Amino acid sequence: MAKILDRLLLFIYSLSIGIISVIAILLLTNIMPLSLSSSDEKTWYIVSLVVAALLFILSIRFFYISVRRERNSLPSIDQRTDYGDIQISIETIQNLSYKAASRVRGIKEVKTKIRITDAGLEIMVRAMVDGETSIPSLTEDVQKQVHDHVEEITGIPVSYVSVYIANIVQSTVMKNRVE
Repeated sequence: MAKILDRLLLFIYSLSIGIISVIAILLLTNIMPLSLSSSDEKTWYIVSLVVAALLFILSIRFFYISVRRERNSLPSIDQRTDYGDIQISIETIQNLSYKAASRVRGIKEVKTKIRITDAGLEIMVRAMVDGETSIPSLTEDVQKQVHDHVEEITGIPVSYVSVYIANIVQSTVMKNRVE
């Protein structure tokens, strides 16, 4: 919601600056002469002051947005060692999970999703199977392989590995027909 509001404010800000720039150019080049009575001058002064204050506030907001550090753009798991800090991206853990699950014979078309909890990593594996191996034994092998591989490589505890078997892959091998 905040991003949508910021985009709307940026649009209004850009439009306002553009209009004010055009008016300033027209006034400074005397294409549009300015002749005001004393009551109009006071109103013009107040309106100008309010517009300038709003544009200044919007400028401060956009300056803050431009210099703040966005932590959500690259999610990672941070660890501290005796030698310094380590950051492991969620994408790296997804690829490790994918690699481990793909090694299990009978598993095809793997997709993984990672969630970080206080207890450790929760890894969700979605896969298709060949249909020739027992699904319970396949899923157990996938869980063990993913759990052990991710913990061994990253050093991050894995609290939970769930496996969702989406479907059976249809084999494209055609048997030769003898006539």
